[in-house]
Amino acid sequence: MDAQAPLGVAAHNVAGRIMASLGKGGPVDSRFEPSADVPKAGVLLALPALLASGLWEHTEEHFRLPSGYYQLVHLFLLVAFLALARVKSLESLRYCAPGEWGKVLGLDRIPEVRTLREKLQSLGEEKKVSAWTAQLSRRWMAEDPESAGTLYVDGHVRVYHGSAARLPKHYVSRQRLCLRATTDYWVNAADGQPFFVVHRPVDPGLLKVLEEEIIPRLEKEVPNQPTAEALAADPTLDKFIVVFDREGYSPEGLKRLKERRIGCLTYHKHPGADWPESEFETCTVKLAHGNQEELKLAERHTKLSNDFEVREIRHLDAAGHQTAVLATNERLSREAAAAGMFGRWSQENFLKYMREHYALDRLVSYQVEKMDETTQVVNPAWRKLDRAVRSLSAKLHARLARFGAMNLAETIEPQAVEKFLKKKSALQREVQELQTQLKAKKAERADVAHHLPLGQVPEAERFDRLSSGSKDLVDTIKLVAYRAETAMAHIMREALPKWRKEEERRLLQSLYASEADLIPDPAAGTLTVRLHYPANAMLAGAVEKLCEELTATQTVFPTTKLRLVYQLACGERQAVPCVEAGETSPKIREQDD
Repeated sequence: MDAQAPLGVAAHNVAGRIMASLGKGGPVDSRFEPSADVPKAGVLLALPALLASGLWEHTEEHFRLPSGYYQLVHLFLLVAFLALARVKSLESLRYCAPGEWGKVLGLDRIPEVRTLREKLQSLGEEKKVSAWTAQLSRRWMAEDPESAGTLYVDGHVRVYHGSAARLPKHYVSRQRLCLRATTDYWVNAADGQPFFVVHRPVDPGLLKVLEEEIIPRLEKEVPNQPTAEALAADPTLDKFIVVFDREGYSPEGLKRLKERRIGCLTYHKHPGADWPESEFETCTVKLAHGNQEELKLAERHTKLSNDFEVREIRHLDAAGHQTAVLATNERLSREAAAAGMFGRWSQENFLKYMREHYALDRLVSYQVEKMDETTQVVNPAWRKLDRAVRSLSAKLHARLARFGAMNLAETIEPQAVEKFLKKKSALQREVQELQTQLKAKKAERADVAHHLPLGQVPEAERFDRLSSGSKDLVDTIKLVAYRAETAMAHIMREALPKWRKEEERRLLQSLYASEADLIPDPAAGTLTVRLHYPANAMLAGAVEKLCEELTATQTVFPTTKLRLVYQLACGERQAVPCVEAGETSPKIREQDD
């Protein structure tokens, strides 16, 4: 029984653990025992896709664990499996059977939550994690250079609900509130596949992060960029295209990026009057996932406020609303430009999916770090004056609206006219006073520096930052898990009935959470993962197809010589070898499927 293990719950490998604690034994290898109905063992289906997506690539170059019982690969696999099984936080492991998760990894049990946190913290050195994620990003781009030619950039605000850290406030559009948070800037492909993320505890705005951090990195990492000679010979050629929303709109910013030969797609923040409907033509637009839509489009060349000329493509919807898209790339057709801009929702859907299914916003560590004192932050004195300016401006607009709406509703008689004029004169004086106060406050605000280095801010108003090392490491493993799930979803999609095409991810979620039988055969060099028959018989064909594809990869479980074989249990009673407590050899157990 797990509870009766001599060294704690499910800690059956007494010799291995004692030797590891004394420093006389290295980390243990995985050793699978015949087991039936192992909870969550369905996540082993994802192992070939995880390894193919780069989970174990370059890790030993950057990470080292102190000598102990667990190997590095066990921790990486555990975090990835937890993400796929929708275990939302490390804390949730306190309520999971450690021995059952140990069977999935070929161990007696997984580490305690505290031990797991400590190991992740020791691995989460920021520079090492950044180097590993950069290598993964370059690999993913090299595997799909066409997708890397058009990149989507968007900010995601992670709200902080704790009290240990003093974080700056950010506007959270999905909640329409200003809350303490940090901002992450994601770079994705057109289909939503992630490449990398840039964390900014103090948000300087999308355009600044794009120009100072993201574009320089992309210029080094995006494959198949045109040569300097090709760029010089063709002024319409760009290195690559970035797509972002209105937050990054800036005429000067678009001009600077074009001078660097970076194409841009964004929404026009000030589109002006609607165009005549006669200009719009019905066009067939192919979207990112292969769907085709009939859209009404029109195009003009337009000059922005700085006289920088760009293409403007407008979409006319059924309600008569016009959406204006700006493009600095001259080679894209208007259909491709519209599809590229509207494909931005794939990135929004990715972020929503990661928040809901992979707990992207969850903390991994509660540690707080001091922020670099050279970080530029908003001057508290300027913020106070700005708040006063906004308050006076709101009052002034309200008084002006009331002044403009005043009319003499009564009959034109001397007493009524005199009363009306007195009331209007009083309101006019109030408007003039507010205008004078507003002008003075604006002048006072102009004399105060907008930003200051954090070191010059009073101690009581300084900000902290959340420790990001272990969070970055876990998030990167989650990205690998998401990419693995996506690859498996493509296989499932081909095998599903036409009317179930949109359910591949939901089916995979149920498979990851399902029980499975584990049948190792050292003589044959195989580890058979036998899945239980799905509740919906119509989906069995898709699961069988997935098992065939994954078995064909001939993936070997790390630290073993066992090749993974995936099977779907048939409807007959099957013999499952299993080892009962107190026995030294397997016995046969009957199972109903």
